[in-house]
Amino acid sequence: MSRTNVAILGLGIMGSGMANRLLSRKFPLAVFNRDREKCIPFAHAGAFVATSPREAASRSQIVLSMVGDDAASREIWLGENGALRGASPDSILIESSTLSRDWIAELAAQASERGCRFLDAPVTGTKPHAASGELVFLVGGLPEALDAARPVLSVLGREALHLGPVGSGTLMKLINNFVCGVQAASFAEALSMIDAGGLDRATSISILTDGAAGSGIVKRIAARIAANDFTPNFALHWMAKDLSYALREASARNISLETAAAALSVFQQTIAAGHGDEDFSAVSKLSGNRPNS
Repeated sequence: MSRTNVAILGLGIMGSGMANRLLSRKFPLAVFNRDREKCIPFAHAGAFVATSPREAASRSQIVLSMVGDDAASREIWLGENGALRGASPDSILIESSTLSRDWIAELAAQASERGCRFLDAPVTGTKPHAASGELVFLVGGLPEALDAARPVLSVLGREALHLGPVGSGTLMKLINNFVCGVQAASFAEALSMIDAGGLDRATSISILTDGAAGSGIVKRIAARIAANDFTPNFALHWMAKDLSYALREASARNISLETAAAALSVFQQTIAAGHGDEDFSAVSKLSGNRPNS
């Protein structure tokens, strides 16, 4: 059975998992990453290593980007050798990074001018979900474009949820991540109170995780604390970025996200303490070290 030619732009924690999934299912794959060292394992596995996003897109019917922020996305799509310069009309362009809605709207307009179909499709899930194909895609764009992309997305994730026009997926992802960030920050502050009050930490954490407060985020952070393992599945500085994008989007709608603003402050303090490149669960390390305000 013939397979769609796919390009993956960005081979970080998430993009590399996606690329491996496609290669395991024998999809013809082109990859691009600014650090070419990260491309070597994929070349050995049969992927074509492109010298630029433009070259990767020129070989592909579906082009998927997974990068860190608006600036990286802009460069990979619209740079001098950006993917839009190589994309053929009617190809499907998928931006799966967590970005601002303003940038997504601009990118979608540029894609339309070139005659390409565009989906914003950020994901829920982290490193293990990307590796196992258990991501959930939050999709904005035309339903027919999503239907055409489903054979690829079904390999990468367990579900692709259509949420509305372009920008809808991005909005939902920002809402999702700000809720996660607020829970993580509040748990870090709870640990500060536990420690300052002289309570047994292990017992107190078990009360929180086993009770009404025990959300998936709280349980995940508790497990990381117990293992003393903060190897990044989702880096802390990216959570801070997502909170800032959510605040910007809310402000544009005259909504004040007070809890998100407070959470961002906690994450920024944790970054200043040197934990920005660790998993976002490392926000718990700020316990007992926060200045009084």
